[in-house]
Amino acid sequence: MIGNLTFLKPRRDKLNTYIFLGATFFTLGIFDLISNSFFDKNITFFLPEILSFFTPLLFGFIGLHLIRIEYSGNKNLDIINKNININWFNGILTLLVIFVLIKGMPTLLNWAFFDANFSGTSKEECTGSGACWVFINVWFERLMYGLYPNDEIWRINVAFISLFLIVGAAFFVSPKNKKYVIIFLLFIFPFILISLLSGGNFGLNKVPTNEWGGLALTFIISIFAILFCFPVGMLLALGRRSSAPVIRYSSIGFIEFWRGVPLITVLFMASVMFPMFLPDGTFLDKLIRVIIAITLFEAAYMAEVIRGGLQALPRGQYDAGKSLGMNYWKLHLLVILPQALKLIIPGIANTFLALVKDTPLILVVGLLELVGMIDMAKTNPKWLGFAAEGYVFAGLVFWIICYAMSRYSQNLEQKYKTDR
Repeated sequence: MIGNLTFLKPRRDKLNTYIFLGATFFTLGIFDLISNSFFDKNITFFLPEILSFFTPLLFGFIGLHLIRIEYSGNKNLDIINKNININWFNGILTLLVIFVLIKGMPTLLNWAFFDANFSGTSKEECTGSGACWVFINVWFERLMYGLYPNDEIWRINVAFISLFLIVGAAFFVSPKNKKYVIIFLLFIFPFILISLLSGGNFGLNKVPTNEWGGLALTFIISIFAILFCFPVGMLLALGRRSSAPVIRYSSIGFIEFWRGVPLITVLFMASVMFPMFLPDGTFLDKLIRVIIAITLFEAAYMAEVIRGGLQALPRGQYDAGKSLGMNYWKLHLLVILPQALKLIIPGIANTFLALVKDTPLILVVGLLELVGMIDMAKTNPKWLGFAAEGYVFAGLVFWIICYAMSRYSQNLEQKYKTDR
C-alpha cells in the first residue's frame, strides 16, 4: 500500500514542488530545534513529550527525503544529494551533525569569544565566565621560544625567517637552479641553523639545548626528523626487498623492532640508557639523541609506506629498465622510485603528520616544546586553573600546521597525477 503513495517517491517531473516541500520540512525541523534549544518554545507542544523531542529529526528527515531525486538536473541539488543525502542513513547522519552543531556551537562560541577575556596582564583581570586568553597573551613569548634568553630570541627569528625565504625561493627560481636551492636547504642550511641557535662561535653566546623550547623546538625536531627519516626509510624499504639475505633480514629486523616499541619507550632509552653505552668522556647532547630516536622510529613506518609503493608497480617496469641495461641504482632512481613515490604521497604525508603530532612526547625526557611549556605555565601559582585555554591553543596550532601539510600533499597529488 505504501508503495502506491506517489508522495513518498520524489519524481523529477515535479522537481520544483518536491524542492519546495523538502525545504519547508527541513526548515521547520531546524526552526523547531532552535526554538526549543534557545527560546524554550515548543511548536509541537500538543504532542506527547517523547514524540515532541524527536519532531525536529522527523521534519528534517522528511525534508531530505523529498529532495532526494537522483539526476535531477539541478546542479546544486545533485551536489547536496551526492555528498550528504545519498540515502536515508546518510541523511540521518547529516541531520545529527547539524543538530549537534546547533546545540553545541553557541556554548563553544560563548566560551571562546563572547564571554572570554582577551586583554590584561594578570589572572585577576579574567572576570568573565568564558575563556581567559590573557593566559596565552602573557605566556605567548615563552610558548613560542621556551626558556631561550630574551636577548637572544632574534637568533630564532632570523633562523626561521631565513628558512621560510629559502623555501619560498625554491618555488620561484628556474628549474635549473632549483636543485641547488634544495641541496643548500637539505645539506647546508641545517648546520647553519644549529650553529646560529646554539651559539658558541662567531661571537654568539652559547645557549644550551635545555633552554630551547616552545613552538620553535617543535619545528626544529620536526624539520630534522622529516629530513632524515625519509632517506633512511627509503633505504630500509629497498633493503627489505633486496635479494641478499643479510640485507633483507637486517632491514626486516630493524623495521619490526622499531615498529613494535612505543615511542615513549624509545625516548626514554635515548635519554637515559643510550649514554650508558657511550665511551667514557663521550657526550652527545640530549636533543640530538631525541632527534635520532624519533628519526629511526619514524623511518621504520616510512619504510613500509615506501615498500607499498614499490610493490604497487607492475613487474614490467623493472623488466623494461633492465632491458635498457640499467644497473640496480639507476633503475630505481630513474624508473622505479619516481613512480612509486608519486603513488604514496598520501602515505608519506600521513607519516609526516604523525611525526609532528608525536613531538609533545619529548616532554617525558625534560625537553619543553609547545605542550611542555603549557604544562609548565599552568602549574605557575599565579595561573592555576587555565590549562584548558593552553591546550585549546596548542590544538589550534597543531591543526594549522597539519592542515597546511595536508593541503600541500593534496596539491602534490594533483600536480603529479597521471591517468593509469
